[in-house]
Amino acid sequence: MMTQIETTVHYDNGYEDEYMIQEDEWDRDMLLDPAWEQQQRKTFTAWCNSHLRKAGTQIDNIEEDFRNGLKLMLLLEVISGERLPKPDRGKMRFHKIANVNKALDFITSKGVKLVSIGAEEIVDGNVKMTLGMIWTIILRFAIQDISVEETSAKEGLLLWCQRKTAPYRNVNVQNFHVRMILWGT
Repeated sequence: MMTQIETTVHYDNGYEDEYMIQEDEWDRDMLLDPAWEQQQRKTFTAWCNSHLRKAGTQIDNIEEDFRNGLKLMLLLEVISGERLPKPDRGKMRFHKIANVNKALDFITSKGVKLVSIGAEEIVDGNVKMTLGMIWTIILRFAIQDISVEETSAKEGLLLWCQRKTAPYRNVNVQNFHVRMILWGT
């Protein structure tokens, strides 16, 4: 006869609870914060429209307007200056997935590794995946192309941030550390 014994081992290093609280706060505050997500939507939509206007169109809702893949393919053509394969013109789900896959294949062909971003998530309107994909496109086609005398990608990103925020008063980007100033405290 075999007897199964369950053993629970608890390690208490004094940091576990604090670490878990910090991780939970980070998840809630940064990943699930509706205000942060809305700001990304607004910023990324404006970036996409700045390029799509060159082709005589624009998007209104970033997670909806890229679902069929047509405007996503057009965006990639505009920012890369290259032609993508002819899009499928049907309105069924498999046509949309095929178009988004053409766009994702193009991005991958440029040496960009797309982690956990699939056509189905974009077609289904997954906001986080769509924003992640657009951020990847921005990194590859806008930020990576900044070059000023052998600067690194990080330095290029910093330069891009400084240029984009230069018109704003009280914004002075010097590095990627977050510093909050609370007024009146």
